[in-house]
Amino acid sequence: METETIQCSIELPVSSEQLFHAWLDSEAHTQFTGSEAKIIPAAGGKFSAWEDYISGETLEIDPPRRILQSWRTTEFPDDSPDSRLEVLFEVLDNGTRLILNHTGIPAGQAESYRQGWEDYYFLPMREYFSYPRVG
Repeated sequence: METETIQCSIELPVSSEQLFHAWLDSEAHTQFTGSEAKIIPAAGGKFSAWEDYISGETLEIDPPRRILQSWRTTEFPDDSPDSRLEVLFEVLDNGTRLILNHTGIPAGQAESYRQGWEDYYFLPMREYFSYPRVG
């Protein structure tokens, strides 16, 4: 089965520890995306987001540097295996670069997912992490 790969990144003015935690914490993930996420924050833990549109399993964690997940949406063909999402956290002088390496995307869907990462993750993350949190 033919697959595609995308890589995209965002720089945010917060620590790698904060971003790593937010990616794997149900409440924080829900807050920064604006849609409910359910995450078991451990290797072998299942997750879902965007009202179960996205689902998968966390395969590896290396705090606060790397997360590897199996990942699929309800738009994947039934016979398509899960894709792989590698989330990297690169420390910068003024924050962190979050890099997504998304491999194994069903053929013809890569650009749609690239736009989805921008619209449903990076745009809300820019807003959420650019302002100080109170409390």
